[in-house]
Amino acid sequence: MRSAMGALLLLGTGCFADEVPLRFAVTDGWAMPMVQIDRGRPTQGILTDVMTSLATQVGMPAQFHVLARARLDSAMEQGEIDMRCYVSPDWVKDIEGDYLWSVPLFFQRDVLVGSPGAAAAITPSALTQQSIGTVLSYSYPTLQPLFDSGHLRRDDARSQDQVLAKLLARRYRYAVSNQWALDWFNQRHSADRQLRQVAVLQEQQLSCYVRNDPKIPAQRILRTLSNMKRSGEIDAIIQLYTGRNEGLRDGDASP
Repeated sequence: MRSAMGALLLLGTGCFADEVPLRFAVTDGWAMPMVQIDRGRPTQGILTDVMTSLATQVGMPAQFHVLARARLDSAMEQGEIDMRCYVSPDWVKDIEGDYLWSVPLFFQRDVLVGSPGAAAAITPSALTQQSIGTVLSYSYPTLQPLFDSGHLRRDDARSQDQVLAKLLARRYRYAVSNQWALDWFNQRHSADRQLRQVAVLQEQQLSCYVRNDPKIPAQRILRTLSNMKRSGEIDAIIQLYTGRNEGLRDGDASP
């Protein structure tokens, strides 16, 4: 059922083949349930479904550009892509250009994860000097002071799924993940091999932003996203993949 929704939405954009596309950025570090990337193309996932539905509703074909995290800002500044989703204004405050932001659409919880059998709860600053599994080019504000001091060291992998796989293989004792990716990873393993959340690092609201360009129906895009959130469509997509209706928790994340 999960892949069926994505497949139908992707097929639904075929009738717009000759029209100007709405170009979305897809980070190659994302993992399911956010996005599944096959042969360089997103095929299913929460963000794939949301972005494809948005493009369909505004009457434009969705075009996905899979990029390394370090390339996203320059691609947006140079007009190679039109839109990014699942992002916080704090992550792109130094990017140049004229952009418009959507209402908050998603709720992200970043957690510190331990290998099977790890202690139920820890304080990151209390850890001994060691490497922590991280995604290449991702920032982790809560842990950054510990990285800067050398108390903890980053061990970067290309994607969130690779970070968790290395943790399960005990390449390190702890790693950082978002809650959705951790839950998805654990669904594929028996109880004795499931990774354990040991600390909540950060909670925040995430949105989409679009280039304010006359060639793009930016205001219509933002209105459509607002309607998708208000109608429950986005939360329904989240629940389809995660089994939980988290969506956005009022008062539970930093603005």
